[in-house]
Order: sequence, then structure tokens, then C-alpha cells
Amino acid sequence: MTLSDIVAGVWRMADWPMSPQQRLGWLEDCLSLGITSIDHADIYGNYQVQALFGQALRLKPALREKLQLVSKCGIALVSTHRPAHSIKHYNTTATHIRSSVEQSLQALGTDRLDLLLIHRPDPLMDADEVARCFEDLRVAGKVLHFGVSNHNVHQFALLDSRIRLATHQIELSALHTTALTDGTLEQAQQLRRRPMVWSPLAGGRIFTAQDERSCAVRQVLQGIADAQGVSLATAACAWVLRHPSRPHLLTGTSRREGLAEATAALALELDVQAWTRVWTASMGRSVP
Repeated sequence: MTLSDIVAGVWRMADWPMSPQQRLGWLEDCLSLGITSIDHADIYGNYQVQALFGQALRLKPALREKLQLVSKCGIALVSTHRPAHSIKHYNTTATHIRSSVEQSLQALGTDRLDLLLIHRPDPLMDADEVARCFEDLRVAGKVLHFGVSNHNVHQFALLDSRIRLATHQIELSALHTTALTDGTLEQAQQLRRRPMVWSPLAGGRIFTAQDERSCAVRQVLQGIADAQGVSLATAACAWVLRHPSRPHLLTGTSRREGLAEATAALALELDVQAWTRVWTASMGRSVP
């Protein structure tokens, strides 16, 4: 599986005040910066984002061959677009997965997904059923690779024991460091499966949160940014990218400047002491 080092996330695309032509311009900005992978989920924008993206892609369909399209499924929201859902729940049955894939392909205007992820761990997941469904989708050419998102190491290992998973999409930032200590990133290295990291800027809290811990982290990151002549966002992204599991980093911005700040982080390698200063500020203590 090939993904760009920086992946463009479109979770909030429905909130971007853009015409289809402007969304196409955003996509062309991504490509010009080397961002070829686009991260979707069926539920984004109340099940509407994939259709918005598809409108833009249909304006220049030749771009599809330059892209890797990622989608996620398994969360069922209560929505007027899904009238059968009476309660938010998880659903990883083969019927639901196949339905999600077909709807995503139609909305995106493509014949295949490059990567499909199970969005959240489902306590009722039948690993054998999911694996058979995945294999059927692969044989049909509708999905090329598979993975999971937001699982723990045991949940990942269970499904990976049935069918090879290409990646694990996880949350990681200087303000959310659980993956550094819960075995997730050790598992990624052990299996040599590059993770995907969402919310590397902690949902914007890197810039705005005023609690003592966030301010301490921001101060250290700003010092790194100033010393290197880059933005705070670039320093925060570089901190995530420094991990030896070689994560693919998701950025959810609609701005070309924001996309460029993320890609600039690829050229900024923090030394061990600089990285540790950020980590200790986040922990609120020195390493043992």
C-alpha cells in the first residue's frame, strides 16, 4: 500500500464554504504539495462529504489516477440519510460493510477504494465474517487494502490474525500521547505497518487551550518553531512525525497555507532532546 506521508482529511468539508470548483482547486493544491491521499469516512458531514468530494472530482476525473482514496465504515449514526438507524451504534456485519462501500464508491464517483478502515472497535465484530467480506471486496477489485482505526492492540491483532491489515489510524499529538505508552506504536513497529495519525494539532487545542499543561506544551513547541524558522503547526506536526513508526500524518485544513505547514514538517527532524522537552511538558514531569 502506498500513501503520501501527509494525508488530507475531509471530515469538515461540508462546513467549508466552497463551490465544487473551489473544492477541485483545494484538491489540486493538495496534489501540488505532494499530498495524494485523501481520508474519508462514510459518516462525515452527516453522510454528505463523499458526495461533495465526488462532485469536485467529476470536474476533472483524470485526477483519480493520482489519488489514493481512503474510507472508513462501521459507525451508524442517527440521520435522516439513514432512516433505519434508531440509535447510534457500531455495525461491522458483512451486509453493512458492503453497503457502505457501494455507497462510498457511488458518491465518490470511483470504481475502487485504495484503503478501507473499520472506524471504531465493534464489541459484536465477528472477525471471520469481516475477513471474508474484506476478501470478497478485494477479489471484486472494489477495495485494495484494509485496516482499522481507533482500535487497541488486542483488537488490531484479532482482525490481523484473520486478514492482513495495512495500517492502524490512531490519535496522536503533543496533547494526546496515549499511543506512546499503550503498545499501539510498538505494535506498528513490530509488524512494520506504518500508522496513520489523526488530530496532530489536538483539534486546534495546540493553539488555543489555556490550561497549564497546554500552555507549557505550546511554549516548548513555539521555542522549537522560532529556532527553526517555522510555524507552530509545523513544529507540532514534526513532533508527531519524529516517531520511528514513520506515521502518515492527517491534516484537516481547507487552507493551502495549512497544507503547506503540514508538508513543511517532513523537512524538520527534531533531535531527541527537543522531542523529549515537548513530551515532558505534556506529561508535566521529567522522564523517570
